[in-house]
Amino acid sequence: MAGQIAMAAMLLFTSLGHFMFTEGMAAMMPEFIPLKKEMVYFTGVMEILFAIGLLIPRLKTPTACLLMLFFILILPANIKAAVENINYQTGELNGSGIDYLWFRVPLQIIFILWVYFTTLKKIE
Repeated sequence: MAGQIAMAAMLLFTSLGHFMFTEGMAAMMPEFIPLKKEMVYFTGVMEILFAIGLLIPRLKTPTACLLMLFFILILPANIKAAVENINYQTGELNGSGIDYLWFRVPLQIIFILWVYFTTLKKIE
């Protein structure tokens, strides 16, 4: 349960960025995504709902599955931000750049494994 609480706390923290840095996060979205600002708000709300769902026993399994899928689906935005040097806070082209992927991609994998091992897989 501690792992689920920690992930929920992280999700609540990161959801703030969707509301505080909407313009910058919209700039990270791949070109084919319509309604970028609305999608940023939507994903912020989804992170809040995922946080809640992880803490409700009967919802934690479906929430964990959807959350792992979510982590995979948001990776293209992080890749675009790194390749194009997009600053997620401002949307300007002065971000961390491609080196950021050396941190972000492994972190995304860790998040997926974290959800899997703390929610879906019973470690004995």
